[in-house]
Amino acid sequence: MEAKQLKALLDKDTEEFPKVLRKFNEENANLFQFEKFHKNGLWLDLWKAVFGILNDDGLEKYHTVCLSTIRILSRDESSLLKNNIVPDIGCLLKLAHLVAGSTTLAATTPDAIDQSFNADIVVEALKCLCNLVFQNAEVRKECIRQNVADLIFQRLSSSTQTESSIELFDMKLLFLITALDTTVRSRVLIELNGLTYLTELLDEKFRVTSEFSDQQFDIAIELLKVMFNITSSSDKSPSENEIQSLHLTSVIREILIRFGEMKRERERLVIAHSIDLLTNISSSCLSELIVKCDSTAKTSEKRTIFESRNVSALKTILSYLHYTLEENEKSSSTNKNLVTPVLAILVKCISSNSTMRRYVRSVILPPLRDVYKRPEEGNELRNYLCRLQGSPDMVVRNLTYELLLVCCKKSQSRLIKYFGYGNMAGLFANAGLMPGRKAETNEFSSDSEDSDTEEYSVMKHAVNPVVGCYVPPTPNPLDGMSEEQKEYEAERLVNLVDQLDRCGIIKPCRINAEGKPEPVDHILELQEQLPKQQEILKNDDDE
Repeated sequence: MEAKQLKALLDKDTEEFPKVLRKFNEENANLFQFEKFHKNGLWLDLWKAVFGILNDDGLEKYHTVCLSTIRILSRDESSLLKNNIVPDIGCLLKLAHLVAGSTTLAATTPDAIDQSFNADIVVEALKCLCNLVFQNAEVRKECIRQNVADLIFQRLSSSTQTESSIELFDMKLLFLITALDTTVRSRVLIELNGLTYLTELLDEKFRVTSEFSDQQFDIAIELLKVMFNITSSSDKSPSENEIQSLHLTSVIREILIRFGEMKRERERLVIAHSIDLLTNISSSCLSELIVKCDSTAKTSEKRTIFESRNVSALKTILSYLHYTLEENEKSSSTNKNLVTPVLAILVKCISSNSTMRRYVRSVILPPLRDVYKRPEEGNELRNYLCRLQGSPDMVVRNLTYELLLVCCKKSQSRLIKYFGYGNMAGLFANAGLMPGRKAETNEFSSDSEDSDTEEYSVMKHAVNPVVGCYVPPTPNPLDGMSEEQKEYEAERLVNLVDQLDRCGIIKPCRINAEGKPEPVDHILELQEQLPKQQEILKNDDDE
């Protein structure tokens, strides 16, 4: 920017400075590298010049273009940290109508006569504040000192209708403040009773609106994100939490049912953020996800009945899991942020409610019919979860293990039946369920819930328990060998195993009292447990 142009800004030359700013905004709309503005203090000079115009109420009609310039400049983190910009925050808050007494904006309906504010100015000021709060800790502190969260709630609760674009950036600003400063969360939750109010607001939006626009979806998503933040560190008493959480869970249930088909990207985002929010809700409240209903009711496209309960919300969560795993495999990656929450909430659901466990198990592990295909092959949820056990992310892998473990009521034989011992060995080792030790738990009912299909029963004897499917018989490699050749191959195998042991690549282990593998000093120690394990394996039939 030339000195002449900067002078036009400083002099507030209304003939010239609007042209200068419009040109700047057009040329730098996508600018994120500000090195050229660091020379000769140009960034600061431009910042001060523009705020000189913003502080002049007589130049209000130019404020929108000025705020667009500030929004671009607010991307420069180094300049924001180097210069003291806190004194200018008051101006932005005033323009955003986030100062005491100015949060109630005039109605924006066609019949409204009193247009006491310019919506474009408010939105641009909010965008600037969002950038600054994200980039600068001092700005966050100033916004907290000015009670911005209180003022946003005051505007939301106003009897006059707030324009959607303003509501969207109010939510974005509130999300950033509660995400980046944990002290605000307790204030919003307790002093402002934020969870109750936001739950009512969310419920109202989805209840009264039949068709959602993209902007309305975006507002709902920001609402869910704010609610996730404030429920992440709850200081309320358990009883208060439970009352609010029950209501919130019922609202989320309706959202999951309504957008269960996930036809659009924004619908999937609503589902994703609803699931994120559920992870902060106590297990005792998750039973609200399923509703008791008439057992004779017909199952419709949005109504899935299981054991006289509407489990449509749970079906949506499982569908979202299937969609996420499918997309991850298409991109050859595991997006932990998408997979982890849905696995976590499913584990919480099936661990806290037997009906939900039985339904989830019926979807993930339906009765086996095809015994000729490996468990990891295919596009069903069982196949995806089997492949997920090879994930390098330990959090994802452990959640997958826990989900399958609880679905099978911690029964080794069931897990081997559905996945093969080879796929489950890691789970057994981590959970202390290696063959030779059964899970000691009374948390599950004694009923079997496991009836073999006719196809599986016919081929059960021929299923290879290691790979979890039928393996055609192969010729015995020892056939045709002389005793000397067999002895030679046996000695060679022993030597190879010994080399692996000496190099530390493998280590002979036995199962300890906790059901986990532990190294042995000598291979002969393995003989001690051999009779016991053979007896257990002999009696370990399907329940």
